[in-house]
Amino acid sequence: MTIDELTISVLKVLGAAMAAFVCVMLMTPLATRLMHTYKLWKVQSGKTALAGGNAHIFNAMHDETRTPRVGGILVWGSVLCVLALFWGLDKFTDHSLLEKFNFLSRSQTWLLAFTLAAASLLGLADDILQIGTSRTQAFKGGIDLVTRLVAVSLIALVGALWFYYKLDWRTVYLPGVGVLFLGVWYIPFFILTMLATFSGSVIDGIDGLAGGVLASAFAAYAGIAFFQNQIDVAAFAAAIVGALLAFLWFNIPPAQFWMGETGIIGLTTTLTVIAFFTDSVLILPIIAFPLVLASASDIIQIIARRFFGTKVFRVAPIQHHFEAIGWPSYKVTMRFWVISIACAIIGMALALVGR
Repeated sequence: MTIDELTISVLKVLGAAMAAFVCVMLMTPLATRLMHTYKLWKVQSGKTALAGGNAHIFNAMHDETRTPRVGGILVWGSVLCVLALFWGLDKFTDHSLLEKFNFLSRSQTWLLAFTLAAASLLGLADDILQIGTSRTQAFKGGIDLVTRLVAVSLIALVGALWFYYKLDWRTVYLPGVGVLFLGVWYIPFFILTMLATFSGSVIDGIDGLAGGVLASAFAAYAGIAFFQNQIDVAAFAAAIVGALLAFLWFNIPPAQFWMGETGIIGLTTTLTVIAFFTDSVLILPIIAFPLVLASASDIIQIIARRFFGTKVFRVAPIQHHFEAIGWPSYKVTMRFWVISIACAIIGMALALVGR
């Protein structure tokens, strides 16, 4: 890569991030007004599925009413808008520089855009049904877990087949060891990885927590993709980072709105696809360690209660356990942010070793 090419690549990635940041900042006033106009929040606060059976502890610490829960629309909506904007500037103008900022490409970002849109719409449907549940009791808590798992599996299947047949991927890279050949097992491995990352969506639930954790993870993968010269993937990841940073501007306690399922499902699934594109999927548990921690705490709690009749945590996932033992929510959030940044740096370094 020449100096001129490097400069353009840097500007492309930073431009995508900045454009998404500005887009969220501009969209938020109108979006917030619409969220309040249509009362996109639960009328009755309550969770019944927290691992450990102590939903009453969570409900005592968090009031889910009067705060819109579909704020994730701002994140994925802005990313897709920026993607479309830069594509349009390329296709409908003759300026050679604008052409270089287009990061919509068949080989790198078609699948990312599909995953983000499809999974986010699934989450939006779940959010709307949960809001409706609190008002009419016509539905029971939104889309049930089995249906969500099936839907995410279908999205993952599309991604797995794209990688296997369109991109001819058969291997994964393990730092310090080398390339591991999976063959046709690449397809179920892709699906299981997306489901595992999706399970980390339980990290949501405290103002600013999920946004900060995911921003660190996407920033790490933006860096990995950039050093691998996958500039379109890097720009896509950077756009998500920019959108998340703007989202955090309004989500720092007290949050003006919450990410909701429409944000968390779309982002966790998209993170999986980016991990595969950078061939750094085996580093994903390190880069996204807080997601692993939250998911694992849920699993541990369920196993402990079902087989041993006891609890490991006062409330699971673990971020609510810390709240339950007396940590202020802002302290939980900021400490998770610190862990996320450290893990992102470590994971990014490991992913680039030996390349």
